[in-house]
Amino acid sequence: MCCWLLLTQMMNLCNADGMGNIRKDELHRACAVLKIPLEQVKVLDLVDFQDGFDKLWNHKSLAKIVEEEVVNCSIDLIITFDNYGVSGHCNHRDVHHGIWSYLNGTSERNIEAWELMTTNILRKYSGPLDIWLSILSATQYRRGQVHCLLNEHPKKSFLAMSQHHSQWVWFRKLFVSFSSYTYVNTLKRIND
Repeated sequence: MCCWLLLTQMMNLCNADGMGNIRKDELHRACAVLKIPLEQVKVLDLVDFQDGFDKLWNHKSLAKIVEEEVVNCSIDLIITFDNYGVSGHCNHRDVHHGIWSYLNGTSERNIEAWELMTTNILRKYSGPLDIWLSILSATQYRRGQVHCLLNEHPKKSFLAMSQHHSQWVWFRKLFVSFSSYTYVNTLKRIND
């Protein structure tokens, strides 16, 4: 099984504020902390896919990029954002819609796809307490449609995020410390 986790940081150079090369280096350092081999990290520098709340991404173009990666890397599992995205970030939502565009436009049916379920603001900042709420909410779905992934090493997540020095400001430190996403992530199957 080949898994491809599509994150906005791995999709584009994140050239917000002209800091693309700095953020690329930060991503590589974060991947080293997480023991993700650098040869498995692909950073694209595409004008149409720049980071930012005011930058909308073309879903069909994104679907073509996804299709190329699926074919070139023999991918059979994709994990992406849901249609709200973390904190409602438009690029996260665009990734979701690009994946949906790809899945709906392909005849390839051996790809398993899952989306990260957004939690409400109270749960989002409840830290490890949300583990229990996530497990409880997962029971409302048909067996096998939702999975809760527990992070056994939240300190490693904090350390990986801290590698992003250009973005490691006080509110992001709080977000990572108190965010339920640091401790548990609930995935919902988006295709059968």
